[in-house]
Amino acid sequence: MNLCDYDTIRELLGRHGFHFSKSMGQNFLIDPQVPYDIAASSQADEGCGVLEIGPGIGPLTAELAQRAGKVVSVELDKSLLPVLAETMAPYPNVEIVPGDVMKLDLEALAAEKFQGLRPIVCANLPYNITTPVLTKLVETPCFEAITVLIQKEVAQRLAAPQGSSDGGSFSMFLQYYMETEYLFDVPREKFLPAPKVTSAVLRCVRREKPPVSVRDEDFFFRCLRGAFLLRRKTLANSLAAALRRDKAAIQEAIEACGLPATIRGEALTLEDLARLSDELGNA
Repeated sequence: MNLCDYDTIRELLGRHGFHFSKSMGQNFLIDPQVPYDIAASSQADEGCGVLEIGPGIGPLTAELAQRAGKVVSVELDKSLLPVLAETMAPYPNVEIVPGDVMKLDLEALAAEKFQGLRPIVCANLPYNITTPVLTKLVETPCFEAITVLIQKEVAQRLAAPQGSSDGGSFSMFLQYYMETEYLFDVPREKFLPAPKVTSAVLRCVRREKPPVSVRDEDFFFRCLRGAFLLRRKTLANSLAAALRRDKAAIQEAIEACGLPATIRGEALTLEDLARLSDELGNA
């Protein structure tokens, strides 16, 4: 069964009485080259256990199943479960787990389902849950790599060089833990229904250790979030508001780190933030 063929999809969904849900951000791929390329980009092999989120009718799942030792796909929409039971029947190494990925213990799930395998993630993520899902995946240390199809603008931001205006607090958070790489675009006409924007594939590989050393990681992340709190204001103003500290003391710490007095958060690198958070932590 060609799970990317328009007529096949229509017949399959009609037979199961399925209707697309805007609230779940459902957009199914209709070009078989796209799931093939995404699965290949994930570098899944027989030694891998792949967690997929939101399989839809399973075109990416099928590609991953032909590469990986095991694929576990988490699907929130119960109306897709009988569809997936049919489309994934040829793949004994695929397991569909009903549920909300944000409510699951992913560390425990990986330990149970991927015994003896290297856990990775590969998914076509709904746009409306990209940030919370990526945050949860990054904070689940067992996943060695994360390959996701997301909104192009978001992918560009998450792969933006440190210190560029394209980045933000989340891109810096992500790059603290992962090496990020923007891979390729996926035009809107490759989906049913077509989204309003272009998508792109982002690959993140977990670092063996963070690129910077910090004295207090919790405080470092407070500073990171605070640096971007007021994007149109200077770093001193933004941190003063976020940390509820005297602006003059923060200005002194900024200058002690050799940074310009009028610098904004978007111009910082992780190294800058590490020095500044340590300096502020000593104050």
